[in-house]
Amino acid sequence: MASYLTLAPEWDQISVTQLRELGSVKWTAFPGTLGAWVAEMDFGTAPVISQALEKAIHSQQFGYLSPELTLRLGEAFATFARHRYGWAVNPACVRPLPDVLAAFAVVVEQWTRPGDRIILPTPAYPPFRPVIEAAGRQVIEVPLIFDDDGRPTHDLTAIETAFAAGGTLLVVVNPHNPTGRVFEASELAALADIVVRHRGRVFADEIHAPITFPGHAHVPYAAISTMTAAHTATATSASKAWNLAGLKASQLIWADAHLAKRWELIGTWPEHVTSTLGVIAHIAAYESGLPWLEEALRYLDGNRRFVTDALAGTGIGYRESEGTYLAWLDFRGLLQTQPNPAAWLRERAGVALNEGADWGAAGIGHARLTLATPRPILEEILNRIRTAVGSR
Repeated sequence: MASYLTLAPEWDQISVTQLRELGSVKWTAFPGTLGAWVAEMDFGTAPVISQALEKAIHSQQFGYLSPELTLRLGEAFATFARHRYGWAVNPACVRPLPDVLAAFAVVVEQWTRPGDRIILPTPAYPPFRPVIEAAGRQVIEVPLIFDDDGRPTHDLTAIETAFAAGGTLLVVVNPHNPTGRVFEASELAALADIVVRHRGRVFADEIHAPITFPGHAHVPYAAISTMTAAHTATATSASKAWNLAGLKASQLIWADAHLAKRWELIGTWPEHVTSTLGVIAHIAAYESGLPWLEEALRYLDGNRRFVTDALAGTGIGYRESEGTYLAWLDFRGLLQTQPNPAAWLRERAGVALNEGADWGAAGIGHARLTLATPRPILEEILNRIRTAVGSR
């Protein structure tokens, strides 16, 4: 029996009924289906985080976020980043915001002007596009390509062309949502050369950074060189790794002192709407949550390998994720007449996945599966998918 079947048996006992009773959008938006679409885990969070929140609730710590908590968050993240990524960050340059999307909206507003063109490698997180368009900017989609080993990677030639055509800001998502790639330092350095050559800037979405699997390590884009630090706004959060999305807190990191100084002039009100309880949870995660995260990573590593085994021979394309708890499934070889496989699977299999077309033209014929669920539930999800595809 494969080793991944023996890990974290208490999580294996979580039932669909329990998950539905929690009332999250993941398990209630599509009644009667198994929820595998929202990027959150079904395992709760680290006990140290729950204890920190219980203490804050008991003392009724419900006021606006204080400078003291903001500084503690910066210190907690800086220590975590140094140990986890080898990245030296000034704690004062770690700024609180409600979520990564809020950080993106502020960066788009401050770093670009109406009519500017923003380069978006695809498939890409669906909300990026409406944020760009609502700000009066234009999107240049640049589909990922595949390297000699079949791994998705950035199309450097197309990105260079996009900058030459007026692109001003490049979105870099690493680890990549939805493909699960963890880009290597050499890949990021090659990307940085293009950005520097065209005097562009980068928004680095690193929300999945703590979630990498054996053989892969996260490299912060801003940490590549002093040049990348000078043209990068990095957004991250503990929300994916410790399952805290509903607590509304993230970090916007300025690795360059000049960028950090400018933020002092514009950051007060964007920071003001960050949740105090969310920041308390993040401090606990970064200071004391690593043992729980390591246990979760072992379980998720088993889940990603379980998906590989379960889909072998089905004709469904899947490359094992290097990071994140996401699986990017390719149905193009099986469902040629079904450009929207997620909708088809909701109807035929009772499984709710993300529709690939929502992630840009490069996602047509694909669907995203969130594999951060108890393994018996994951097994049922995959069984239903296999049965539906096999009986089409």
